[in-house]
Amino acid sequence: MEEFQPTEHQHVRYNPLKDEWILVSPHRCRRPWSGQTEQPPEEPPLDPNNPLRAGAVRSNGQRNPNYTSTYVFPNDFPALLEKVPEPPQPEHPLFQAAQAKGTCRVMCFHPDSAMTIPLMSVDEILSVINEWIEQIKELGRRYTWVQIFENKGAVMGCSNPHPHCQIWASSFLPNEPRVKDRCQKEYYNKHGKALLVDYVEQELKQKERIVIQNSEWVALVPYWAAWPYETMVLPINGSPQRMTDLNAEQKRALAEIMKQLNTKYDNLFQCSFPYSMGWHGAPTGPSTTQGDSPHWLLHALYLPPLLRSATVKKFMVGYEMLAQPQRDLTPEQAAEKLRQCDHQEHYKNRKTK
Repeated sequence: MEEFQPTEHQHVRYNPLKDEWILVSPHRCRRPWSGQTEQPPEEPPLDPNNPLRAGAVRSNGQRNPNYTSTYVFPNDFPALLEKVPEPPQPEHPLFQAAQAKGTCRVMCFHPDSAMTIPLMSVDEILSVINEWIEQIKELGRRYTWVQIFENKGAVMGCSNPHPHCQIWASSFLPNEPRVKDRCQKEYYNKHGKALLVDYVEQELKQKERIVIQNSEWVALVPYWAAWPYETMVLPINGSPQRMTDLNAEQKRALAEIMKQLNTKYDNLFQCSFPYSMGWHGAPTGPSTTQGDSPHWLLHALYLPPLLRSATVKKFMVGYEMLAQPQRDLTPEQAAEKLRQCDHQEHYKNRKTK
């Protein structure tokens, strides 16, 4: 009987955070690609009328201040509103609806539209982190969930290249954190320890999937990663449940590892690497208290679509939508490729020398 080789033979891996399985098919990396390719990312010309720039007028007539660091404002086209009527009771249990309240905000990282996280200074990224914390503090008093997320790049549906993220706060617990909350709670009740705390300890021992690490954080390709170069950023000291739990050392170290990880991403295919990223921590709301969710560990997720080059992306369609997630490159292979990428010098800076 042939011996199993994880880089040669398909297999499934379990994701305990979401109670789902991932199909890994590494032999498919050898197939020629004749599907869709994306246009190589180009630097868009700077638009002096970009509505996110300092001093610009947005579509609703509001003028941005001449901000010099971060700037947060209500989304002009929000998906969630604070005041909405409650749906009527369903006539049948198969047709349920419930009230959904919330608010949506846009947060600019930097006044310069040409900037991205890997090109910003550590202090500038630290300002972003501090503002994230302030937003969670404020919105978390009223709302059950505060979702910070960034869509970067046109291939991820971002229509404005200005460096920014969005913050959606909701009165309900969305699907992804709801499943994660259940799975982590079940693990904690069974083992007496947070799932991700155990997971980080094991990854630090094995070192197979670690991309980069500093004194407070580790960035790694999860064992169960679905996207080709997906990474998680996790704390390695203490057990912060929410971003509001971070101390000064953790915040600065986080700014450093965010810059380094994103520099690796950009250097991988010599492009401004597209992704969706976001933070998951313990739910918030008026009923929460400090230390009330020991089953949670704060973590960030980077979900980039690029697979083989700057022009070939992974499509989550067909089997992925109807059966389960599937990937070609193994997480260990992806981690090795990212490890080999320079994290000190961005490729753009090399070109200007």
